Amino acid sequence: MTMVLRVDQDGTGKFGRSKEKSRRVTLPNVNSAERRQEFTESRKNYWQGFAGELEQWASRRKVYQSRLREIYSFMIPPAQRVLEVGCGQGDLLAAVRPARGVGVDFSERMVDRAKARHPQFEFAVADAHEFDLGETFDYIICSDLLNDLWDVAEVLRVIRRHCHAQTRLILNFFNPLWEQPRRLAEAIGLTRRQLAQNWLSEDDVRNLLYLSELETLRTFPEVLWPVPGGSMRSLANRYLVKLWPFQRWGVANFVVARPFAAPGESPDPVVSVVVPARNEAGNIAGILDRVPEMGAGTEVVFVEGNSTDNTWETIEEEIARRPGRSIRAYKQMGKGKGDAVRLGFGHATGDLLMILDADMTVAPEDLPRFYAAWRSGKADFVNGVRLVYPMHEEAMRLFNHWGNRFFARAFSWLLSQSIKDTLCGTKVLSRQHYEMIAANRAYFGDFDPFGDFDLIFGAARFNLKIVDVPIRYWERVYGDTNINRWRDGAILLRMVLYSLRRIKMV
Repeated sequence: MTMVLRVDQDGTGKFGRSKEKSRRVTLPNVNSAERRQEFTESRKNYWQGFAGELEQWASRRKVYQSRLREIYSFMIPPAQRVLEVGCGQGDLLAAVRPARGVGVDFSERMVDRAKARHPQFEFAVADAHEFDLGETFDYIICSDLLNDLWDVAEVLRVIRRHCHAQTRLILNFFNPLWEQPRRLAEAIGLTRRQLAQNWLSEDDVRNLLYLSELETLRTFPEVLWPVPGGSMRSLANRYLVKLWPFQRWGVANFVVARPFAAPGESPDPVVSVVVPARNEAGNIAGILDRVPEMGAGTEVVFVEGNSTDNTWETIEEEIARRPGRSIRAYKQMGKGKGDAVRLGFGHATGDLLMILDADMTVAPEDLPRFYAAWRSGKADFVNGVRLVYPMHEEAMRLFNHWGNRFFARAFSWLLSQSIKDTLCGTKVLSRQHYEMIAANRAYFGDFDPFGDFDLIFGAARFNLKIVDVPIRYWERVYGDTNINRWRDGAILLRMVLYSLRRIKMV
């Protein structure tokens, strides 16, 4: 049989085996560059025309566009440097409230609309395949752009040149399962007819990102109900789309990516090790003897938390015995480890912040492993894991062990990133990232008595790369645990429900 180009009644062509009802056409002898130019011109003409019809279709696009603005506003903190590629009339860029906002689009009419609607930002006419702004951004948005490109990998490489080491690229693109429903909606006039699209799967996009030296951090579906629908719309778009089996049918697939990890080229940071200490007098000397020097220098910051023993006096004595060591100490006025961690981070002077529990169930000698994971560029947020290696005798009770495994699974699902142990006391992040989390703490509120989830939730919300570091977990040798398994377990259950509402079902 002969391979032919079959031309359907709507003018679209597809290759297939010859059939009696197919009509033969002769393909023009044109090279790839000419085909690409023809493709680009057809897209420009389409979007130029659409720019003049936006008001006509606004009511039918309102639910979908409004939901996208909500999602991007949640993921991108205000006052960042943000670039949107394929910005249209600039409404999505404006919704994330950037300190510097730049939009590029190849439709002159769209850019003119964007400049008129949002004069506080910068907009330029440019093809996504070849623009160069000569600067980098904290966040780059590509919303519903990949489906309409000639060469997705080429555009991603151009975007990569506008990234610094901590840039986050956030993409959304149409779910291939919606191709036929979309065509039906076009046929009956519910939405504007599109040109031929790239119906990319999540795996397609992951691979294209990888080829462009971009690492996928997380993927998730959104917008199950893209049309008006009252309470049903809210139920579908906030809740059902996050649950099996409905998640397969989200209209928009989201991907968050970052540049490939690279070892830090900046100078080694000063490291601040914050040690919350309540009734830990017998461990203070051991901590100072065993915390190693890291980076450009290491300071130890004790926060004494209303002890009933002589912890504060012991800290003062041990500091006096080590006049050449960088040690600081503060008395906690509030309650709880979370309050102590925030106080210690607030007074720390280092560029890299660590938490070490004063009971030394995580060995201070393991801290360089956390430092190395962060310094390698492979992690933004380093989290200790106690549940990989066998534990030392009575280090953790069986009920606590089961509970920790349950909460690890629950929070991995809630955060859309794997996190194997939520309550290991040792965590590491940069001062820059901590300050971003702290500046936006009002979203979650002062809800966390442990100090772990305040950081984990913030790291997940702002798409930091969370990496687990397995450690050996030891039985404490002095004092008693400050944890009440039943009370704290109940608090954790409430936090699961809280994070479900404030992180997963936004």
